[in-house]
Amino acid sequence: MAGTAAQDDAPGSPADTGAPEDPRRRRRGRSAWRELPLLVVIALVIALVIKSFVVQAFWIPSSSMENTLDIGDKVLVNKLIYHLRPIQPGDVVVFNGDGSWEPMPAPARASPDPLVRVYDATLDPLYHSIIGLFGTSPGQTDFIKRVIGVPGDHVACCTASGDVTVNGVALREQSYLYPGNVPSTSHFSITVPPGRLWVMGDHRGISWDSRGHMQDPGAGTIPENRVIGRAFMIVWPPSRWRILPIPSTFGQPGIAAPARGPAATTRAASERDGVVAAPAAPYLPLEAGFAAAVPLTLLQRRLRRRVLRGGLPRRLRRW
Repeated sequence: MAGTAAQDDAPGSPADTGAPEDPRRRRRGRSAWRELPLLVVIALVIALVIKSFVVQAFWIPSSSMENTLDIGDKVLVNKLIYHLRPIQPGDVVVFNGDGSWEPMPAPARASPDPLVRVYDATLDPLYHSIIGLFGTSPGQTDFIKRVIGVPGDHVACCTASGDVTVNGVALREQSYLYPGNVPSTSHFSITVPPGRLWVMGDHRGISWDSRGHMQDPGAGTIPENRVIGRAFMIVWPPSRWRILPIPSTFGQPGIAAPARGPAATTRAASERDGVVAAPAAPYLPLEAGFAAAVPLTLLQRRLRRRVLRGGLPRRLRRW
């Protein structure tokens, strides 16, 4: 007679003997749930460190850097690189426009309440940093442009053939200019002051860049110390994934001025001002934070279990 073995419990199984659940397994499950908040906190701390000092993601909401950067592209910005080398012509940089292309925000009036001042100096910045991890924190006005001239460079337009020149060398810009654009429709001639940069968009026909801010403080140039970092990679959408190199035209002989200035170290705003970068939810810092937090949490669990199982080390017990 045929039977259905799957419906019968094997002799000696927990269902047959009524064996109780292993209490150690239950304790391990409860311990894992209790440590979940610690895991989240560690991941957030690591993500904050990465976002603040290493790399941040920005998305592109306007077309002033086409076709190098399209609307909807998400780019990674290296925030460490200019602590290791100077800003170079050809770099695509994200910078804070406050005080140059945008009015400097009025300083907040300090509260007479000491508790409020402590909150403003500690918890409020921490809160905005955490919210900023998800791309929703209000902040400064950031732009993304290509560096054309660094301190000491003489940048001018145009030659008889319509090219922009740096230190008298004509730039061959066809590799990154928007198809059909001329290098510039306006004429200019400036020697970049110390500590400043001359920047332009790749879609010259619509980019409101240094040329459009020549009546502003700095004659259109931006402060080096307002640069947040270098955009070095498009990471979204997948079809657009690529590295953003310095074009070869900036390596031409004679283009480098004898002296280069030092470099320093997010958000986008209006199309009117040609703003083309906004902080995206920085998935890379969050993922890296959780990737580092998980092994750290597992390690401390293993060490704690070993101590609880074997007691204190012999040397410590002597004390």
